[in-house]
Amino acid sequence: MKILVCMKQVPDMETKFKIDAEGIWFDENDLAWRINEYDEYAIEQAVQLKEQVGDADVTVLSIGPDRVKEAMKKALAMGCDRAVQIKDEVACGKDPFEIASLIAAFAKDKGFDLVFTGMQSQDRGSAQVGVMLAEMLGVPSVTTIVDFAFDAGSITVKRELEGGMKAVVKTAAPALFTCQLGLNTPRYPTLPNIMKAKRKEMLTVALDELNKAEQQLATEKMYFPEKKGGGLVLEGEVSDLAGQLMALLKEKTSVL
Repeated sequence: MKILVCMKQVPDMETKFKIDAEGIWFDENDLAWRINEYDEYAIEQAVQLKEQVGDADVTVLSIGPDRVKEAMKKALAMGCDRAVQIKDEVACGKDPFEIASLIAAFAKDKGFDLVFTGMQSQDRGSAQVGVMLAEMLGVPSVTTIVDFAFDAGSITVKRELEGGMKAVVKTAAPALFTCQLGLNTPRYPTLPNIMKAKRKEMLTVALDELNKAEQQLATEKMYFPEKKGGGLVLEGEVSDLAGQLMALLKEKTSVL
């Protein structure tokens, strides 16, 4: 069984963000980076399946500059067999269609049985790459899975729906799954596995080797939400608060 896991390196959400000089993305200076949280669930599920079936081979793929290799090293230490970097210095400026097209161009002739992605990325949150990739590869997709079971070629998953409801879906390989919070608990790499990861294969693929799609969307502006005025807390006896509230409303109405 051949498994592909798509992983994105994103800024640590605890980092203090600044908008870049162009006003369309983050200023990457002084940012800390990590594996996208939802992609960690995808990596863990792929490794668990490999451990279950015994003869699976797991490839983790990431698009970006050379800094993504640090995140891929963690995926290798978690149990993936090899890593592939599609080298792109401006991956942050590509829309979901472009990203999915690059992954599809790499994966289309590799014979992957299963593909795991995160439900969405923490920086853009479009939740589009997974389903677009499935369409480009010509395989079914099941999104926002919170439970995964593999039995003799049959796959049963639970999807998270609105309102906390769950839907049970059955399918067979080849297929793509996008992974949601609650699917599993990603493991911490142990020191022996970190050392083993150093000997695992890490490939770099140039953009020129892949079919690139034309950009469909472009970010025109990025900005922080505008600060709004604070609220007013009224204190006192209940009988007095109604009068205070009416006086304030009359004052605000007359000003408007």
